[in-house]
Amino acid sequence: MINRSVTRSALSGTMALAATGLLVLLPPSPPAAADSRSDPAVRAPGLPRAPAVAGSPGVHGSAGSPGSPGAHGSSASPRAHGSPGPHGSPRSVSAAHGPAAGAHGPASAPEADIDRALLYRPGTHARPKPGAPAPPELSALSWLVADAGTGEVLAARDAHLKLPPASTLKTLFALTALPRLAEHSRHTVKEEELDDIGPGSSTVGIVGGESYEVADLWRGVFLSSGNDAVRALSAMNGGWDSTVAQMRKKAKQLGALDTHVVSPDGYDAPGQVSSAYDLSVFARTGLASPEFVRYSSTVDAEFPGEGGIVNTNRLLSGEDGVEPYPGLIGVKNGFTSDAGYTLIAAAKRGGRTLVATVMNPQWGGVHAVYEEARELLDWGFTAGKRVVPVGTLKPPPPPVPPMPPTSPAPAGPGSSPMAKVAGAAPGARSVSVTRAADGGSGSGYLVPAAFVSSACLAAVGLFVVRRSGRRRPEEEEIIH
Repeated sequence: MINRSVTRSALSGTMALAATGLLVLLPPSPPAAADSRSDPAVRAPGLPRAPAVAGSPGVHGSAGSPGSPGAHGSSASPRAHGSPGPHGSPRSVSAAHGPAAGAHGPASAPEADIDRALLYRPGTHARPKPGAPAPPELSALSWLVADAGTGEVLAARDAHLKLPPASTLKTLFALTALPRLAEHSRHTVKEEELDDIGPGSSTVGIVGGESYEVADLWRGVFLSSGNDAVRALSAMNGGWDSTVAQMRKKAKQLGALDTHVVSPDGYDAPGQVSSAYDLSVFARTGLASPEFVRYSSTVDAEFPGEGGIVNTNRLLSGEDGVEPYPGLIGVKNGFTSDAGYTLIAAAKRGGRTLVATVMNPQWGGVHAVYEEARELLDWGFTAGKRVVPVGTLKPPPPPVPPMPPTSPAPAGPGSSPMAKVAGAAPGARSVSVTRAADGGSGSGYLVPAAFVSSACLAAVGLFVVRRSGRRRPEEEEIIH
């Protein structure tokens, strides 16, 4: 009887507390194990961990000291980077390792898994899968071959080595000025616009005082590599210095950080450099422009006052005994005494477009730049998708801006520094409780402090009642 009275007393005390609004909230009981037949989260298989991708840091090192990701090449001769091969080319070739190297199917790797620092390291870098041919041994100081569609770099040697670009820099000039000048507008060339053309420059034959259509001037740039045409177009584009500033800005926007523009036509100038990587970026960007492609792939055309002109890119025109490359789109060739022979070549085959850039071959004479570009394109098309990329021509994504710091609301009289619950009475405090053992998401929920106080009062009341019952042990023995 006493036990029943104690129980009734405790219940009465709890009901009294509830009646006064002091309701006790108990934590929810752990849910039963999820039924795999009905819970989609259980039925959905977990995503497998991504396999190690060739080119990731610490997995595929190459010979030579690694360069830091922030460095942009070196002007030192790459011949010091390794022992020369049969044609004077260092053969510090990165080897393929890990599951990705031997996997079947497309070689395309997630862009986030590509080690962007790899191409800053000296030597030749390539990741052919088993059964794929090794890249050719070339004499050029720097070269690169990439998939123009995906931007994946298939192989490269000293891709970020800063070298004079010669007229291949005209690709950046075209990317900068083409969108700004209406194709069918005309320009009357002033004599002073042609005054500072460097001695020995290639020209298309522009005459001061004559009027030219912009389209003709662009054909003079791409086919004849005319520095006089660059001068005339630069005058229309706001002037020589303004064009230099625009080109520098454009290079940075494209992530071409090795390039420093001094002379928009590519003529040798102190401090003017680019790299095989940057020139490939310019070519890939230009291939997305129908105007750029139309001019760079034109074999021959008429020019006012000069008659017919032929593209100086021998791999396109087949001039001087160079066999034209099937499916060649362009892009641009160049030569200066400082740069040697340079070439950006793009070709399409079987729905795939490749870009090959060759800078300053050391062997083979005046046609070596074309033949070495041919070897790179042949290798890229033959290897197909059996190559793990060693880099990407896509610019890195911009950094995510940090979240702005949240400043707490100023504390008022009698208020607490703890966060207030929306809709709670002024001055009410809240605490955060984390769900841990119930298999939930781990997110917390808030319990008003008044409820906690109610629970404490109920527990104290129950404890007092039980203590009062324990004062009569003789009556407890009667319970039976």
